[in-house]
Amino acid sequence: MRTKIVAGNWKMHKNAEETEDLLNELIDKLPDGKEARVIVAPTFVNLASAVDHLEFTNIGVAAQNMHQAESGAFTGEISADMLKSIGVNTVILGHSERRAYFHETDALLAEKVNTALKHNLEIIFCFGEELKDRQSGNHFNIVENQLKDALFHLEGKDWENIILAYEPVWAIGTGETATPEQAQEMHHFIRETLAARFGAVADDVSILYGGSVKPENAAEIFGKPDVDGGLIGGAALKAADFAAIVAAI
Repeated sequence: MRTKIVAGNWKMHKNAEETEDLLNELIDKLPDGKEARVIVAPTFVNLASAVDHLEFTNIGVAAQNMHQAESGAFTGEISADMLKSIGVNTVILGHSERRAYFHETDALLAEKVNTALKHNLEIIFCFGEELKDRQSGNHFNIVENQLKDALFHLEGKDWENIILAYEPVWAIGTGETATPEQAQEMHHFIRETLAARFGAVADDVSILYGGSVKPENAAEIFGKPDVDGGLIGGAALKAADFAAIVAAI
């Protein structure tokens, strides 16, 4: 049975004091029920303090990225072992901004996935088409290839540690949002693509929608049968908005 999940990607926002303030607000405002897993992804420098701050809550902590190598002369990078050592057990990989600004390829992401799984890290794996792909009608092919090139070398058991996050790149930070019907159409296609390769495993994989989810549209998007929650960007930086999105699930 797949899990409902709402994850907040804070990107390069919030210093140490601001992180503590936002975490305190979230602890105060988030619903008490356990209808969904809630995860936040602060910046690297605030991960350890976030883990400590949230120790006795139902809020999990994820890293926004990690390097594929175990260690080495990779100035500024963070390894899987480093994340594990401070109590971080989830990592976001393949975010559209990492792909666009830092030129991360599917081949590189396959390496990162392998390293994360080796260290028993849970992965929120991001993928999705750009506007030109959607307009040309090539969006299904793009998504299928991203999944196949980065994840289809895995074994069925590996999927126990993988959460998928579909990001229509044209709907991130633009104010544009895929309609609930468009989100469902793609999520269903993703699940069918997984089923063709991995069988019944596809029924247990949570697929999140990541594209300008707001309190106003969250309930309708989350109400679709193949949408299992959201990877939230801007709205995750406002405690009231994020709490409302969690409540919508």
